[in-house]
Amino acid sequence: MIRQKVISHCNLLYVYQLPIPRLTKNDRHFNDIVERAAKLICTTPEFDELAQEVNLGSHQQGVTDETERAKLRAELDGMVAHLYGLTEDEFSYILTTFPIVSATVKEAALSAYRNFIPIFRNLEYPCSA
Repeated sequence: MIRQKVISHCNLLYVYQLPIPRLTKNDRHFNDIVERAAKLICTTPEFDELAQEVNLGSHQQGVTDETERAKLRAELDGMVAHLYGLTEDEFSYILTTFPIVSATVKEAALSAYRNFIPIFRNLEYPCSA
């Protein structure tokens, strides 16, 4: 959305106006998202405190294998698309607007989106700005 409004730089005013899903620790998908993100972030000892905070343990549970990292990123993309209430066609279109992202990455994200359909079916998360 922001890319459609700005030319060269992003004013925080635009960010504050975005409809963003507001998950809390009590939401069904909160821990799944936090765990995947932590595995991508916590890959060195500097992130041990964060790893402990999110129950990952330490950076040793972080993922450094590029294939597994790509899978985690695709899963996060698919989950977030569902949280925003996007249809598969809408998500597919959005992916086409990123010309430097490879077709393989886009297909992995769409595949993850499809895999999560039964889990996210009939769930509504209020997006608030």
